[in-house]
Amino acid sequence: MTVQSSNAGAGSAKALRPMASTYGYFAAIMALGLVSASLGPTLPGLAEQTGSTYQRISYLFLARSTGYMLGSLLGGKILDRLPGHSVIMAAMILIAVTLFTVPTVPILWLLAAVLVVTGMAEGSVDVGSNALLIWVHRSKVGPYMQGLHLFFGIGAFISPIIIVQVMQMTGGIRAPYWVLAFLALPVALWMARLASPRPIHEDEGENAVPARLIVVVMIALFLYFYVGAEVAFGNWIYTYAVELGLASQETAGYLTSMFWGGLTLGRVFAIPIAARFRPRSILLGDLVGSLVSVAVILVWRESSLAVWAGSLGVGVFMASVFPTVLLWAERRMTLTGSVTRWFFVGSSLGSMSFPWLIGQFFERNGPIAVMFIIFALIVANIAVFYLLMHYGGPARPDEAIDGKAHV
Repeated sequence: MTVQSSNAGAGSAKALRPMASTYGYFAAIMALGLVSASLGPTLPGLAEQTGSTYQRISYLFLARSTGYMLGSLLGGKILDRLPGHSVIMAAMILIAVTLFTVPTVPILWLLAAVLVVTGMAEGSVDVGSNALLIWVHRSKVGPYMQGLHLFFGIGAFISPIIIVQVMQMTGGIRAPYWVLAFLALPVALWMARLASPRPIHEDEGENAVPARLIVVVMIALFLYFYVGAEVAFGNWIYTYAVELGLASQETAGYLTSMFWGGLTLGRVFAIPIAARFRPRSILLGDLVGSLVSVAVILVWRESSLAVWAGSLGVGVFMASVFPTVLLWAERRMTLTGSVTRWFFVGSSLGSMSFPWLIGQFFERNGPIAVMFIIFALIVANIAVFYLLMHYGGPARPDEAIDGKAHV
C-alpha cells in the first residue's frame, strides 16, 4: 500500500517506505543511546575541565534534561504540523554540533547551556522516533516498538566502550565526543531522503479513542520515576564504583556498559515475551526484578561481584519498561504527537530531577546515596503502577489478540 507522506503538499512525489523509515528510526534511537550514555563516563573529565566538584557538575544532568523536556514539548507539537523526518534530521545535525562543542567549553554555566541545546535535540529525536513509528505501523507496532528501544540499548551499551577506548588512545575526553558527533551525521542524511508518514489525529477512524487526562498524567508520572531511576543508575554507576574502590576508571567504564548491555539483552528477550504475556504482567516482573537487583547492590555494598551482578540485573529488568508502557497506552488511546509528548515530558522531568538530586547527596552522604535514591524511585514506580492498572481502563476492542484484549 502506498501512503501519502505528510509533506506531499509541499510538492514532494515521494511515497512512504515503511521499512526504510523504520530502519531510520532505529538508527536515530541508537544514536540517541550513544549520546545518552556519554555523560556518565566523561563526568570526571568534565568536572576537571570546568574545575567543578561532583555537586556542581551534577547540574549538567539538570541542564540536559531541561533541554530534553523543552524538546519533547516542542517536538511533539511540531510533529503534528511539519514533516517528521525533517524534524529528526535537523535534531541529529544539532546533536552533532553540540557534541563537538562540549569538550571545548571550560566554563560550567556555558557548558550547561550547550547541554540544554543537546537535550532539546534529544527530546525531539525521542518523541519523533516513537511517534512516527506508531504512525507508520499503527496497530501492528508492537514488535517494532520493542525493536526501537532495543537499538537505544545497543547505542547506550557501546557508548562507554567507545569512550573508554578512545580515551585510552588520546588521553582525554575531546576525541570521544568528536567520534560520537560524527556518528550522528549519517542518520540525518538517511532521514533526508525519506518521505514522512501522515500524522494520526484523535478524531481519525472509527476506532479512535481520545486520551483521558488522568491516564496521561499517570503514565507521565510512571515514566517520571522510571526514567529517573534508569538515567540515575546509568550516569552514576561509574562514579559510584570508582569512589567506593569497587572498580578502576577503566573497569568502571565497562561496568557502565554492563548496565546498558543488560538493557540491550533484556530488550532482545522482550520481543518474544511481548507476544506471550500481557503488558501489565511484563511491567510487574520488570519492576520487582529491578528492585531486587538494586537491593543486591545495597546489601552487599562492599562486593565487586554484587555491583556487577546488580548492574546487569537492573539493566535486564528495566529493559522493556518504557516500550511496554507505550504499547499499553497505545491500546487505550490514540497517540497523537501532542499526547505522546507529555509522556516524554514526564520522563525528562525524571531524568532532570534525580541524577541532579544524587549529586547533591553524593558529597554529603557518600556514594551509597546513589543506590538508596534509586531503590526509593523503584518503590514509587510500583505504587504508581498499581494506580495505573486500577484506573487505566480497558484496552480498545480493535486491539483484541486471539479474541481476548491484552491488558
